[in-house]
Amino acid sequence: MTPGERETIAAYVSSRNECTFCAETHGSIARHLLGDRAEIVDQVRASGDRAPVGPKLQTLLAIADKVRKDGRTVTVEDIARARAAGADDKAIHDTVLIAAAFCMFNRHVDGLATWAPVEPEAYVDHGKTLAETGYVRSIR
Repeated sequence: MTPGERETIAAYVSSRNECTFCAETHGSIARHLLGDRAEIVDQVRASGDRAPVGPKLQTLLAIADKVRKDGRTVTVEDIARARAAGADDKAIHDTVLIAAAFCMFNRHVDGLATWAPVEPEAYVDHGKTLAETGYVRSIR
């Protein structure tokens, strides 16, 4: 998967968990990384695995949503569908990891009653910076 696709999954899971801060931040990062395909982010957030993003990403989004609700609901058939659609083991692993991690991150952010702007444009600069420089910055 591309970094933009991974960020799209993070934004999707966060959106489904109703975590505004994470959904908007990672949606903004994904839009920046996807460039001329940025509309994918909003299509995925609106339609999930029914978004017109191709079979591979659709099957991975279906797995991510199952993990979001209860990871035990992911079936052998779900994995087989993802593989048949072109997902390799790394993409499947990354999808499960992103979904599980963002469920924790979403609960952490929301559990602290963190204030977050609701306007997507408030996240554009932050998303661009994270997309271009990454999450870890050296301290000098």
